[in-house]
Amino acid sequence: MPLAAPTELRFEHRTDGGPVIGLGVPTPRLSWIVAEAPPGYAQDGYEIEVSGSDRIQEVSKGIGDQQLLVAWPFSPLHSREAVEVRVRVHGSGQWSPWSAGAVVEAGLLEPEDWSAVFVSPLEIAAIGGPAPIVSGRLDLSDVDSAVVRARIYLTAHGIYEATINGNRVGRDHLAPGWTAYPHRLRYQTYDVTALVSAGINQVDVLLGNGWFRGRLGWGGNRALYGDRLAALAQLEVTFSDGTVRTLGTDETWTARESVIVADDLYDGQRTDLRGADSPAPAHGVAVVVADLSRLVAAQGPPVRAVATVPALSLVQSPTGATIVDFGQNLVGWVRLRVRGHHDGDEVVIRHAEVLEHGELGVRPLRTAKATDSYLLNGSQEQVLEPAFTFHGFRYAEVTGVASLSREDVEAVVLSSDLSRTGWFSCSDPLLNRLHENVVWGMRGNFVDVPTDCPQRDERLGWTGDIQVFSPSASFLFDSAGFLSSWLADLAAEQGDDGGVPFVVPDVLGSSLAAPAAAAWGDAAAIVPWVLYQRYGDAGILATQFDSMRSWVDHIAELAGPDRTWSGGFQFGDWLDPTAPPQSPFEAKADPDVAATACFARSAEVVGLAAEVLGRADTAEHYRELAHAVRVAFAREFVTAGGRVLSDAATVYAQAIVWGLLPDPDQRRRAGDRLADLVRTSGFRISTGFIGTPLITDALTETGHADVAFRLLLQKGCPSWLYAVTMGATTIWERWDSLLPDGSINPGEMTSFNHYALGAVADWLHRTVAGLAPATPGYRDIVVCPVLGTGLTSASARHRTPYGMAEAGWERRGDELSLRVTVPVGTRASVHLPGRADPIPVSHGTHSWSVTYRDDSALETPADLRTVRDLMDHEVLWGQVVELAQRLGAITGEAQAAGRLRPYLDASLDTIADALAPEHLHLGELGAQVRSGLRALLGRSEPAPHR
Repeated sequence: MPLAAPTELRFEHRTDGGPVIGLGVPTPRLSWIVAEAPPGYAQDGYEIEVSGSDRIQEVSKGIGDQQLLVAWPFSPLHSREAVEVRVRVHGSGQWSPWSAGAVVEAGLLEPEDWSAVFVSPLEIAAIGGPAPIVSGRLDLSDVDSAVVRARIYLTAHGIYEATINGNRVGRDHLAPGWTAYPHRLRYQTYDVTALVSAGINQVDVLLGNGWFRGRLGWGGNRALYGDRLAALAQLEVTFSDGTVRTLGTDETWTARESVIVADDLYDGQRTDLRGADSPAPAHGVAVVVADLSRLVAAQGPPVRAVATVPALSLVQSPTGATIVDFGQNLVGWVRLRVRGHHDGDEVVIRHAEVLEHGELGVRPLRTAKATDSYLLNGSQEQVLEPAFTFHGFRYAEVTGVASLSREDVEAVVLSSDLSRTGWFSCSDPLLNRLHENVVWGMRGNFVDVPTDCPQRDERLGWTGDIQVFSPSASFLFDSAGFLSSWLADLAAEQGDDGGVPFVVPDVLGSSLAAPAAAAWGDAAAIVPWVLYQRYGDAGILATQFDSMRSWVDHIAELAGPDRTWSGGFQFGDWLDPTAPPQSPFEAKADPDVAATACFARSAEVVGLAAEVLGRADTAEHYRELAHAVRVAFAREFVTAGGRVLSDAATVYAQAIVWGLLPDPDQRRRAGDRLADLVRTSGFRISTGFIGTPLITDALTETGHADVAFRLLLQKGCPSWLYAVTMGATTIWERWDSLLPDGSINPGEMTSFNHYALGAVADWLHRTVAGLAPATPGYRDIVVCPVLGTGLTSASARHRTPYGMAEAGWERRGDELSLRVTVPVGTRASVHLPGRADPIPVSHGTHSWSVTYRDDSALETPADLRTVRDLMDHEVLWGQVVELAQRLGAITGEAQAAGRLRPYLDASLDTIADALAPEHLHLGELGAQVRSGLRALLGRSEPAPHR
């Protein structure tokens, strides 16, 4: 097999899929993939070639196997410079062909590169007024040379949509996006060569409120960043003779009102099309003084319309409203085609995620109106859709359209345009739907920042949510650039004392009085470490290290000399299912225990990061700190027998997964206790934000994978699959956001699109399918699937930085087949059941077939000795619960499990009395319970007492 040419050349973490323009780094790191190579191939050298109109062609030679984020070997790019890069690699005694050329173009790298200034409309564009359009003209009628290149550099105070000569610039929405505006304001670069023509060229920039001036948070606050919308635009046109003409926003531009009479991300958009053909009067603009040094180029992909979803059905509500069901909870807006209307007719579209009693369930939106409306101008046919808002919805109520047809309406899906990199499937359709719900939840909440929810009056970048979800996010989509940008905002808004805001960008400020919160502020340390692990990017550790260290130092100060983080406000194990609807922080897990465990983990991560960066003294300091916290944790919160204070599933999961129980016997006992807690909860979830991402790992690591699978596949409430059985198409905020009777949870905070509790997807990828990184960036892969009762197959695919990796297994009777694909440039260690040593493999596709028997499924009632044994036998346990429920002794599995909590080590002879204690001496019912259960369990009736 010949050695293939490298492909998919990438600069930094940009995934544009074509020329990369507007890059904000003068020395971009370069990565590539080798799709095919002969057996035994290992890269031992490479050459990188650069060429461009502003530089002599150069070739740089490198030695070694590096192909990920290779340092730029040439002189730095200067602003606007475009170069073409090619790569070829060497290994096994041969050179590959050269790759196709990849074009990269620098943006405006210095504030001095901007001749344009921010301008804001005069007399119009007040808060509550119509969206303004600022306009400028560039006259090219006196130029004889042909246009060879045109670029427009754009940003705004607010959000913008630009056109040149009436043609839309780019495909982005909600640009420039949401960053920590006082510190970092993103600008975009667009190739507009095809839009510029000879003669007069008009540039129009439509401005919306967006995050800058719209509502943010649940307190009704708006204009948190300023009360004036403004645009910054610089059009540069280069001609064949080398001359350049520039049009930049300045006081000569004009402003006018648009047909968008109101716009808000929470409330929606109102559009009056009656004046569309009659341009509004022109007004002047004023220059706005702004610090251009805060301008930054994009690190990740823009927000775009990434898909459309057709209407599934039209239904009439009990009140007669027409409701469109799209069959999928999504984020975006409704695109509606209307015809045959009169001038002044009004069309109104309201949005909601669920129906309640057949009507839109809008209570979870709180104060967000989530309504788009249009005043029509009587055109024969019109397509209606907003520009400056988005909604989280599955259902849309449409009024003002006399005969709505399903074919005339569709949903536009809005998201940051992330490349999909991860897939999972298995033999259980409900579990597949759960995973798909995780994907949709991420897609809808990754709208420029990682938000908690996309529909109500919130939509904020909560640090706790992304801290727990970042491993799943990094598998499912290429999130490196997206999250790197968000982390830059986190660092920018971090307090001088190291405290981390609860949300980033921080629009809550002092409205939540607390200096720090465990698991939330830990995002400063954990998210960069996840990006390093998944993408092999040590650069992100270097960039974020001061932020990481400052956070841990802040916790250390709060904890004091005893190294336990006690007291103060904590979110705790947020949304533990036993917490009251109005008090989601009232969890079983003691907040001091959970916080101290987080302290230990973050201190350990900072030490590891320092080691990667070659900072030996710093690494040693944080290793010692982490050790001291672990010692304190064991001293203050753990008994000699492995019990952890508060005896909650979450604290056991933290202690096990994060290595807080150094004594092996303590760890074993803690694992046993955790498994018992799951059993006595009826194999239902008992964890919130902190514990949910950890509990299945903790069970698996301590030899209780069977219990982890029972928990995973549980359908009763609360569980991951309960929502699926209730028709969920995204992950819910609460385990019971929708109650079994179809009504909405009474809590004020109830969302049907939150990704945090979907963090279990990472365990599905790594453990159920068995595809996990062994070293950063998947350079080494470990394939070690854990086969669980209830599944006959599972597989995962992940586009690693080196190429596509895959692991999949299938059971047929006693035969297990395993198939593994390893990308070129990586190695894998494959673990087969029944084999002590892993099998090392190199790139390519490999398969095995081995004998595998699940002996637990062969157990009979005669093999069971204790109540615990019975509960672990899923089929028999289900029969026991069904019988006891039918006889009236219990109301369901959860109650049965709770009653058996004190009897796990007891013999099966005790089960009847334990399940029906109030009926022991009540004659016929008690006798029926005893008799039925003993018959089911194969136990003879004991002789009566004399």
